[in-house]
Amino acid sequence: MSTVHLFLPASKAPVPERWREAFPVGEVLDLPTLLARLRDLREADRVVWLDSADESWGIHLRQILQTLPGARVVLLSSTPKAAEGLSALNDGVRGYTHAYAVPALLQEVALVVGHGGLWVGPDLLQRLVASTHATLARRPAAADAAARATPAASAWPLLSAREAEVARAVSAGRSNKEVAAMLFISERTVKAHLGAIFEKLDVRDRLQLVLRLSVAADLRSSPEPELQP
Repeated sequence: MSTVHLFLPASKAPVPERWREAFPVGEVLDLPTLLARLRDLREADRVVWLDSADESWGIHLRQILQTLPGARVVLLSSTPKAAEGLSALNDGVRGYTHAYAVPALLQEVALVVGHGGLWVGPDLLQRLVASTHATLARRPAAADAAARATPAASAWPLLSAREAEVARAVSAGRSNKEVAAMLFISERTVKAHLGAIFEKLDVRDRLQLVLRLSVAADLRSSPEPELQP
């Protein structure tokens, strides 16, 4: 069954035209109808879209998650802010992106969220990745020893030398553009390496990559390449 996209519009804002272009058969519903619709579909078969222009989006999100814990919800914002994105993630959304993103990007968001991943946009993702990396690198030695006993310790041998360089840089919160500059390769090549890394390590996004490579000794043992002037 193909994914069903359900949009709960804000009373004071129209449904973004680009969302309609991305999901031409998407359903725009009021809250009672949306909640009833959720009960008729399997979790993996639907993505719910909310608009932060609706001042009650947080209340509606809680109602949706009460109706269906684990629902895959994306919050759109016409003026994305890191604080709002973090708050939304803490409240249970799976995606946070610009309300006027191009249709292809909205479809990519839906694909990631539909497969159980998180989409938070490049700026917020970099902050989360860098913060997670720094926290893991400060873990006590006892925690490192326990981590080395887990499958995460076997992650590095699965990667080629170049993939390991990309993984370390990305795990430190670097953007694709920064990684490309560090390693003197194109952004397209960085994306190709990331695709291979994600597949080899069975992760869906950068945040999962940091957690997969969470053996602090490993993260510290091979410093990331220096950014070239």
